[in-house]
Amino acid sequence: QVQLVESGGGLVQAGGSLRLSCAPSRSRFSFLLMGWYRQALGKQRELVATITSGGSTNYAASVKGRFTISRDSAENTVFLQMNSLKPEDTAVYYCNGRNVGNNYWGQGTQVTVSS
Repeated sequence: QVQLVESGGGLVQAGGSLRLSCAPSRSRFSFLLMGWYRQALGKQRELVATITSGGSTNYAASVKGRFTISRDSAENTVFLQMNSLKPEDTAVYYCNGRNVGNNYWGQGTQVTVSS
């Protein structure tokens, strides 16, 4: 059983930056698709960004131009660089990794943006 381990959340002022990281608990475990989702209090979980094993990316409209997803294929680690953060970005951010027939989630990391 593999787990996804996230790090990098925290409290930041509006306009600031944070960088999230996510890696599998077992080395040499790779995913076809990795991504970040978020869930604000009282709302449904939503897509933030995804990246394929080939490096193709997809972003939610609300974060495009401010967030950047990247991937270290050698370490099977995915990153989310978040710039120009807004209070509405406050949420628990979850890492996701997918292979054929399998879907893995991290435990979540809190991101709080103060106004």
